[in-house]
Amino acid sequence: MKTNTWMKRSFLVTTALVSTLAFGSSVSAETSQTSNWTIEDASQIERTKDTTAPYIEPDFEKMAPELHVWDTWPLRNKDGSVAKVNGYYVIFSLTAPSDLLPGKRHDVATIRYFYSKDGKSWKLGGEAFDPTGAYGSRQWAGSAMIEDGELNLFYTATGRKGEEGVTYEQRLALAKGEVNASSEGISFENFDHSIILEPEGEHYQTEEQAAQGDIGYTFRDPWFFEDPKTGKDYILFEGNSAGTPAERTLDTNYIGSRSFQKDFSFTDEGFAKLFNGAIGIAEATNDSYTEYEALPPILEANYVNQELERPHIVTKGNQYYLFTNTHEHKFGPDLDAPDGLYGFSSDELTSGYEPLNDSGLVLANPEEHAYQSYSWMVLPNGKVISFYNFHDLDGKNISDLGGTTPEYQMSHFGGTLAPTIKLAIQNDKTKVIKDGHPGKIK
Repeated sequence: MKTNTWMKRSFLVTTALVSTLAFGSSVSAETSQTSNWTIEDASQIERTKDTTAPYIEPDFEKMAPELHVWDTWPLRNKDGSVAKVNGYYVIFSLTAPSDLLPGKRHDVATIRYFYSKDGKSWKLGGEAFDPTGAYGSRQWAGSAMIEDGELNLFYTATGRKGEEGVTYEQRLALAKGEVNASSEGISFENFDHSIILEPEGEHYQTEEQAAQGDIGYTFRDPWFFEDPKTGKDYILFEGNSAGTPAERTLDTNYIGSRSFQKDFSFTDEGFAKLFNGAIGIAEATNDSYTEYEALPPILEANYVNQELERPHIVTKGNQYYLFTNTHEHKFGPDLDAPDGLYGFSSDELTSGYEPLNDSGLVLANPEEHAYQSYSWMVLPNGKVISFYNFHDLDGKNISDLGGTTPEYQMSHFGGTLAPTIKLAIQNDKTKVIKDGHPGKIK
């Protein structure tokens, strides 16, 4: 039973599930039922003291001065807990040379890794793997899991090798490699790369479908998840609802309750229908994690939001807590919401998700510094990591940056890990309780 009241006692997220949970069979398309993030839900979004991050002072040191560092994820064990290998924690990050304009970094993104004994003082290890042997013209975010001494590094293969210009085709990929650990640090070698999933057009939109009038296309951010209730293995990912704009029709369930529908009208329904973000899920069909069956999305934001980035789940008690990131400009025309971490909870993996804090908003930047951090990831211990994005913009909207000088853009981009935030979760309510050292995962 959920409650809408915040109790005085706070409970931090843990990976442990109570021992009385019943084990069930694997999820199938027949048992999956996609949840909706509705216009009614999102219309309630507003910053509060419990959902607003502290201001980040600009006197920070970059963890790797020669690099822009952004989307980051830890090496985890198969059960989702943060791994420690020979005394070292490991994080993986998207990186690019720091002399590059920040807006160009995605076109040359390289996955690098850092290691640390205390989980907060990070040393650059280097490229996670040789990108010439990987899929895609560059590699975007994913997740990493170690099992029996083998690294499973899931990533987004973006574009194609040898393409003449930068393209944005996205496929989900896996790099399996050996882990070398010594008193000197951590390294990886002997990688084998596989494409593990592509959009099929039935559950998830293909690039060709999106090209017929939509405003964007996504199929990225694979995140490995072992369901503690069943022991089955999955990947979550960001996608879009299948089909072309011409094939898309309005389901009143996208709007909200009947009472809300009575008073709601679109300002531009034709434009709103182009917002079709989804959080996808696929079940592993072999033990090497290279083959998957795509299931219906676990959450859709049709007519609400276009991009639900870096989805991930933490569990607490009987509940699954689903988190995702999105930008203010990815919301539909009838909504006003900030860049933020958004979340949902359910007692079932593939259905029944309801927004946390009524609206879904879990964490946003201060209104006066709306873009100071992004790409939040909630860890099993309740800590939330992110990267220091654009800061102290003198009241400018992020869309205004293209009209500023290169010097302005470079001096106002963080490009390093932001202070870690501690989050408390109880039932369907969350609360920011403190911030701490940049990049601290333990």
